[in-house]
Amino acid sequence: MEIKTDVLVIGSGIAGLFAAIKISEFADVVLITKKEKNESNTNYAQGGIASVIDPADTFEKHIKDTLIAGAGLCNEKMVEILVKEGPERIKDLMELGAQFTKKNGKLDLAKEGGHSMSRIVHAKDLTGREVERALINQVNENKNIKIFEDTIAIDLITEHNVQRLKNLPLNNRNCWGAYALNCHSNEILKISSKATVLATGGLGQVYTHTTNPKIATGDGYAMAYRAGAKIGNMEFIQFHPTAFYSSNQNNNSQAFLISEAVRGFGGILRTIDGNEFMSKYDSRKELAPRDIVARAIDNELKKRGEDFVYLDITHKNKNSIIDHFPNIYQHCLDQGIDISKEYIPVVPAAHYSCGGVVVDEFARTSLKGLYACGEVSMTGVHGANRLASNSLLEAVVFSQRAAIDIKNYLNNYRTSIPEIPNWDDSGTLTYDERILITHSSREVKQIMWDYVGIVRSNLRLERAANRIHNIYSETEELYKRTKIFEEILELRNITACAHMIIKSAQMRKESRGLNYTLDYPNPSPTNEFGDSILQNVNP
Repeated sequence: MEIKTDVLVIGSGIAGLFAAIKISEFADVVLITKKEKNESNTNYAQGGIASVIDPADTFEKHIKDTLIAGAGLCNEKMVEILVKEGPERIKDLMELGAQFTKKNGKLDLAKEGGHSMSRIVHAKDLTGREVERALINQVNENKNIKIFEDTIAIDLITEHNVQRLKNLPLNNRNCWGAYALNCHSNEILKISSKATVLATGGLGQVYTHTTNPKIATGDGYAMAYRAGAKIGNMEFIQFHPTAFYSSNQNNNSQAFLISEAVRGFGGILRTIDGNEFMSKYDSRKELAPRDIVARAIDNELKKRGEDFVYLDITHKNKNSIIDHFPNIYQHCLDQGIDISKEYIPVVPAAHYSCGGVVVDEFARTSLKGLYACGEVSMTGVHGANRLASNSLLEAVVFSQRAAIDIKNYLNNYRTSIPEIPNWDDSGTLTYDERILITHSSREVKQIMWDYVGIVRSNLRLERAANRIHNIYSETEELYKRTKIFEEILELRNITACAHMIIKSAQMRKESRGLNYTLDYPNPSPTNEFGDSILQNVNP
């Protein structure tokens, strides 16, 4: 099946939905999403959106907090754009129907780790779900947006798909849409577009323990890499310090997030025997940036040989706890824990990728016509460690900027899209031995968790690289000789992401932000390594 549109948006989190709404004001949009349109990392974002709203707060303070968390690797120009355009984007979300928590008629601003001021706009502890709800309502009513659910992108369409163009230089390539699989009909869609927006979210499923939903298999990173786009800073994987720990939890399932805001509310981290420990690691204690808190927990667990630590808010008023965190309270209660009386067992889990597809201030990638927004992109605002609640802000700020540039791009579009070949799977076989896919997927996750997690070393990375290379080769061989199905696509993508994370970590001979290595425990005093840039030169 062939579909033609002005703009293709891949992904239905906050970045994809917001971009689609803005672009639909001047162009036709096709939006594809691999599951239902409300299944995304956005939907599970509890904390909120950081923005300068309080008159006592300033842009300078928010910029400074972001730069400090980013450990010397933030792009200051991009941080300034993020912070200064943030308040207007909050207003946009409210005009689109997002209902944030208010107190005495004003937005109730929370405080989270790394922030010097209370500036987190939230909807109780379900901010992402509320934003997603509002945006989906707008998209459903928009006649210029056509949505294809249960449709997973396979690969981007560029010159490498057209026989007569495949040898053109990489620095002058275009993106003309994507091939995608309808998971219900098993039909391959050829979607051609003048502009394409990657808003595919994160890659948490590369790891055994993650707060990300099962759909977060790094599809956008892998597709962009295969197409020859520049990828940056993939070593900086943020592990959320406090995911709910359950001994009954399936290692491949999504861990329930205990929001940053719980520590901002006064939560205290304790060892199993009840002792507070964060004061040993940082003067900010529980409100230190996530990389510091996660490493502190990891160190305590390894030192003591235990599986989890506790988060304690029993000293707070029960009604206040329930009022601020109704979803967290209920989830823990369902697990047999009343958090107003009992400690919460927590463990770090893969949460967010600070690297991604390299973009400029208008979300443009190194391929003409391809834009990237949200977690899949690398704007440079997060540096080596994302400041809490800057992610949803980044998504809306740069989705807006992508829409502005796409309008100009379409108005000046003079390129004719060449004849794109149909998907050819002749000669391939139906594949039923899915146990091989399942096993390889588990193996990738375990390798990454054991060797490329919170603490790394040259030896661990080398071992991981060797193992992942073998799985990558096996997966590509399987991919080429079987008909397309969802699991093989996701395995292919998480393996590609694992390769990129390892390769980037091997390039960085220092500890900085989220990349902590035993072989180089200190950051380079001159920051000589800068950004870690990868590019597939033979797409």
